[in-house]
Amino acid sequence: MSSDRQKRLLITDTTLRDAHQSLIATRMKTDDMLPLTRAIDKAGFFSVEAWGGATFDSCIRFLNEDPWERLRTLKDELHHTPIQMLLRGQNLVGYRHYSDDVVERFVDLSHKNGVDIFRVFDALNDIRNMKYPMTRVKETGAHLQGTISYTTSPVHSVKGFVDLVRELYASDCDSVCIKDMAGLIMPEVARELITGIKDEMDILVDLHSHCTSGIAPMAYQAAISAGVDILDTAMSPFALGTSQPPTESIIASVKGTPRDTGSDLLVLREIRNECLKIRRKYEGLFTPVAERVDSDVLMYQLPGGMITNLVSQLQDQDALDKIDQVFAEVPRVRQDLGYPPLVTPTSQIVGTQAVFNVLTGARYKTISNEVKDYVKGLYGKPPGPISDEMRTLIIGHEDVIAIRPADLLPPMYEKMKAEASAAGLIKREEDVLTYILYPAIAPSFLKGERKAEPIPSAVQKKESELSLPSSMQVEVDGETFTVRILAIGDQTIEGKPRASDAPKEDIPGGVKSNMQGMVLKIQVGRGDRVKTGETLVVLEAMKMENPITSPRDGVVKDIFVDAGDTVLAGDVLLVIE
Repeated sequence: MSSDRQKRLLITDTTLRDAHQSLIATRMKTDDMLPLTRAIDKAGFFSVEAWGGATFDSCIRFLNEDPWERLRTLKDELHHTPIQMLLRGQNLVGYRHYSDDVVERFVDLSHKNGVDIFRVFDALNDIRNMKYPMTRVKETGAHLQGTISYTTSPVHSVKGFVDLVRELYASDCDSVCIKDMAGLIMPEVARELITGIKDEMDILVDLHSHCTSGIAPMAYQAAISAGVDILDTAMSPFALGTSQPPTESIIASVKGTPRDTGSDLLVLREIRNECLKIRRKYEGLFTPVAERVDSDVLMYQLPGGMITNLVSQLQDQDALDKIDQVFAEVPRVRQDLGYPPLVTPTSQIVGTQAVFNVLTGARYKTISNEVKDYVKGLYGKPPGPISDEMRTLIIGHEDVIAIRPADLLPPMYEKMKAEASAAGLIKREEDVLTYILYPAIAPSFLKGERKAEPIPSAVQKKESELSLPSSMQVEVDGETFTVRILAIGDQTIEGKPRASDAPKEDIPGGVKSNMQGMVLKIQVGRGDRVKTGETLVVLEAMKMENPITSPRDGVVKDIFVDAGDTVLAGDVLLVIE
């Protein structure tokens, strides 16, 4: 241990990925990153985390940018600093498992386009879901960083996490990461966990945390004294709150000690100044919820990026006033599902189900397809048991699988490639993977039909807080109607696309949307006979699939929406007679 305490501390800077994912919902554009990237390359960091996680999704969904082009562009600017990405194991950068042939091509092309270090994790710490991606990373010759998703619960312990690291060490990882995505790790636990790993294994240890609870800087200092090799930090304009501790502060804290990083504080000042320019441009996207210390996170355990996304999603549903109810519901849903660590995709699965439970006014009245798949074992083995009562409530008497979920998936790359090629979507091999990962939104992106979401200024943000809401209730002759405000003049509200022409009023036999979302699939046609409980329409709401089921037996008389339409809560989607 004494030699570990004398080693130079290494820094992974997260400003280009996790920091803006945590604070501004991953909205930083590539062009704005370039001056910052050039400055960062002078700092002598171990790596810069610049890809993976939610960046892939946000690029095509909100920014109208090709994530592969972002990777190549950043690689051209980083001559001295390795690019690191966050890879969700068998989920890659999506929200479900993909077949091994897709994993193979994704890892290969990520490395070819510029990724030097792969941080591979599984949301459930199910090592089976990490094995194939990790093997493929090693075969490319890239640096493999095996990762544990840190959390606290009655079924998690320091000993259990050391056991997991031992499995990763046996898989020939070049380094391991303790990924504390919600800022839960206490200083003494950080010391105990790092010491436990170092006492058994000769491997680089990285600690990644968030400042949501306010504890991360203290945990980092304990980690430094315990011999941690790498710390994840973010430049100060994009640090603290739900992001990481500040890069400058951590580096300054070890200056002149045996753990001195060797980074020049004047170079850090130059990087910070570039960050400040970006911060001013994106000021309208920062929210008090993301920037404040919130010790309640120790109870609801949501990661930084998920908190900002929940705020955004509840705003879309005109239900931001219910955020405290959602935060209170999250730990209850997490307990119901066997205490999964809350990191993508389980944070979305648990968080979205909590939103459904609150917005519908009844727990598990609406259950996302992802929650059903989770309980079936299609995401892996939950850390703790799920009660028979809860399992029956969610999936009835369906079987739960006990094998690696990807073993059930037939090869899909060539089939999806042919499908995308027939639709005229493919210009290069990377486009095939974009289509496979995001089949709902990739077609419009690859056809050039999407538009970048505007960046609100701080002034616009203030004005929007004082302006008309996106919907309101009005009373006419004693009868109350809900009116959607789609536009003022030629401007759409908050840059949102125009909703469908689905009627809002009551229609005999009408089946309504229970929340705002995009119509992903319409599974019936006019004239089809349907049964009670049969799925009629699938909405994509909060990145999860929300099935709208038939409330009765009958025949589909009319359908008012098309795939791709945006609908609001209360819109009539179709009519069942």
